[in-house]
Amino acid sequence: MSDRKLRSYDVVVIGAGPVGENVADRTRAAGLSTVIVESELVGGECSYWACEPSKALLRPASLYREAAAFPGVAAAVTGALDAPAVLEHRDRMAAGWNDRGQVEWLDSVDVDLIRGHGRLDGPRQVTVHTPEGETVRLTARYAVAVCTGTSAALPPLPGLDALRPWTSREATSAREVPGRLAILGAGVVATEMAAAWQALGAQVTLIARESRLLGRVEAFAADLVAERLRAAGVDLRFGTTITAADRAGGPDDTIHLTLADGARLVADELLLATGRAPRTEDLGLDTVGLRPGAWLTTDDTFTVTAVDGEWLYAVGDVNHRALLTHQGKYQARIAGSVIAARALGNALDTSRWGPHAGTADLEAVPQVVFTDPEIAAVGLTTEDAARAGRTVDVVDYDSGRVAGAIQHDPGYRGRARILIDPDRRVIVGATFAGAGVAELLHSATIAITAEVPLDRLWHAVPSFPTISEVWLRLLETYRDQQPSFALGETR
Repeated sequence: MSDRKLRSYDVVVIGAGPVGENVADRTRAAGLSTVIVESELVGGECSYWACEPSKALLRPASLYREAAAFPGVAAAVTGALDAPAVLEHRDRMAAGWNDRGQVEWLDSVDVDLIRGHGRLDGPRQVTVHTPEGETVRLTARYAVAVCTGTSAALPPLPGLDALRPWTSREATSAREVPGRLAILGAGVVATEMAAAWQALGAQVTLIARESRLLGRVEAFAADLVAERLRAAGVDLRFGTTITAADRAGGPDDTIHLTLADGARLVADELLLATGRAPRTEDLGLDTVGLRPGAWLTTDDTFTVTAVDGEWLYAVGDVNHRALLTHQGKYQARIAGSVIAARALGNALDTSRWGPHAGTADLEAVPQVVFTDPEIAAVGLTTEDAARAGRTVDVVDYDSGRVAGAIQHDPGYRGRARILIDPDRRVIVGATFAGAGVAELLHSATIAITAEVPLDRLWHAVPSFPTISEVWLRLLETYRDQQPSFALGETR
């Protein structure tokens, strides 16, 4: 067998999305020879079918709504959104689904790339089947990192293949605006795509088994999103689901849906946004004693706990700790440092905050839902606290009363909430809903992860007039609720 088909590296990374790229970057920077295996596009789901294209669809819609309602600007806004121009902008943000730039980056950091489907083939062994029909066998001296992410989890609808439904991929890469779009789901993908395609001219019907949208965020924030979607023309149907679906085919080619409540709908496209599943079904997990298709459980070094020898790592969505790109990249930086430390014989210090232990993806996970209005949240929600039996003080403030919010939008509607641990006097959760709140999130993340005492946070003075002044109003509200705490003391 030629050297081309049998190769040894210090580290083999399966999956060249943002997570795999960051693992490879860290291990290569430490001097370890590294190869990355990718079956699709280098850059992964986020670059081409998720974060980047979805935000490219959503941003024009939010700009249009704000401009159309703003004094002195509204009269200049005529007509509807230019859907072809928005889709062209989306294409640019997804790099035209061409990964040349990402491949050039891999070359610049001296990471090898093998295109093809990679599978584990025993401890520290990976077999790659290339598009050319070749088989490349890789041996990892120190580590294999699985960074394969997730794919759409489809519900058990009869005749699913014949329906040709959209998943999140088709929803973010569609070439034309459908006349009628039905969406099954109530999570982030469902709500963001409902907002985007309704703004671009589709008539959207969102069908949810749940009683409300976005079950993992504070109810008040989800209610604001539902209110705005309805105002935009989205038909929201809660407490039901699809029991039967059929695509007519032929020139009509419409989809006929029957709901659990007996209602019937006709749509041109159906988006199934019902969750995510790990991409581990055809990964060779059985060759190392794991179950194909399973999530890969890890410790805080992102080492797979069910495999002996500290050589197999699962990083990013595939470990089910926090299914978010930024959290996956955080994990990747830690995993890369762990792999390098073990390979070079350095002792791991997991007793402190870094660089060899990850904890921020457990209780302080920041997330933005780019709907209208935006939702930015980190840490616990009130429902989380109740389930965990944790006592928290809840502080709410109407963000529309803040001068910076009114400058942003004279008719600003929004709300902010922080959860406070009354014993430790630190913030353990924060949620902001309203236009422009995404930029408030990092300050909340710092306050929670650093466990900044309220007495010190009082002295972090927000600029006037900005929406960030809501921080001051929240602390003042808490002071009024709990006067014995005497906020503002210098210690």
